[in-house]
Amino acid sequence: MSLFHLGIDVAKAKLDCALRLPNGKFRSKVIANSGNGFTQLIDWLASHQATPVHVCMEATGIYWEEVAQFLATAGFTVSVVNPAQIKAYGASRLTRSKTDAVDARLIADFCAERQPAPWQAPSAEEIALRALVLRLEALQTMRIQESNRLDVSRDAVHEDIQQHLDWLDNAIKQLIKTINEHINNHPDLKQKRDLLDTIPGIGERTSAIMLAFYADTDRFDNGRQAAAFAGLDPRQYESGSSVKGKPRLSKVGHAFLRKSLYMPAMVTLYKTAWGKRFKDRLTSAGKPPKLIIGAMMRKLVHVAFGVLKSGKSFDPVLHGA
Repeated sequence: MSLFHLGIDVAKAKLDCALRLPNGKFRSKVIANSGNGFTQLIDWLASHQATPVHVCMEATGIYWEEVAQFLATAGFTVSVVNPAQIKAYGASRLTRSKTDAVDARLIADFCAERQPAPWQAPSAEEIALRALVLRLEALQTMRIQESNRLDVSRDAVHEDIQQHLDWLDNAIKQLIKTINEHINNHPDLKQKRDLLDTIPGIGERTSAIMLAFYADTDRFDNGRQAAAFAGLDPRQYESGSSVKGKPRLSKVGHAFLRKSLYMPAMVTLYKTAWGKRFKDRLTSAGKPPKLIIGAMMRKLVHVAFGVLKSGKSFDPVLHGA
């Protein structure tokens, strides 16, 4: 067990660091969220003879990825936790103040008390693929926005918007080509994409997104954890004998993954044999349509995880088709 625990509150430009000493006292430092800042952090830890160190930070946007990768490569134990965990932990301690320095100390205390599981750094090709699929999502969202503007635009800006739409179409087309080439150029990713392509309902774009977040199946113990990563695990709300809320998706997870799985779930439910059977079974059990869609989104993650973990193609017999 580590005697030193480092909590890092991550922002775009800076990192607020709180080093919890074995006696429970703290040392604090603010560094730049950059390569030079990471080197300063290593030197600062060495000056306090802090070894071994368990580092903990929140998964805030993408700003944590570089420092987590750097520290993991340097041999530190790094944990990346859901911000909701830190928020709940702070509420349990009746923490009233909220500053970056306070948050860093809170994260360090959480790390010392809860000993969160180590984070497994993704491979370089997975990091690149994730960046590509997120960029594609950004361009497609931008195109929808510009298309909506075109319908109500004045003549003075109509041509400019149309030119931007043409540029976006070309950029999206080129980016899709780049994603496919990236997967094809890495045999492991290509083999796993071929496995995902055997699942009816999962298309080219969805398989790329699945690979970007689930290619390394060792990050999860089972399909339930994989689904929880996307916030697709069910949330129950019951109290006593009178309060029984409807089950809902927890949504404590990656919002982009949930959004990306909605349309594939619809296609699977209404266009594939195994999806129709799944829908009919839940409908017969009295489940409402929204719940069935959420259940299929979760099912797709379970099936994709199983296919990738086992290395075996989708078997329709196992799913009643």
